[in-house]
Amino acid sequence: MNTSALITMILAQGLVIGAALYFFYKVLTTPPKAEPDSYSENDDEPR
Repeated sequence: MNTSALITMILAQGLVIGAALYFFYKVLTTPPKAEPDSYSENDDEPR
């Protein structure tokens, strides 16, 4: 394998690994979205 192909392969793999790590970090650090209680707020019958 020549030098330019090796550099291209290493850069491509680094880019993919970097993007995967970034989005994995975002998934782990994003706070959960507050969602309403669907059972009590969607009940059509008055109590």
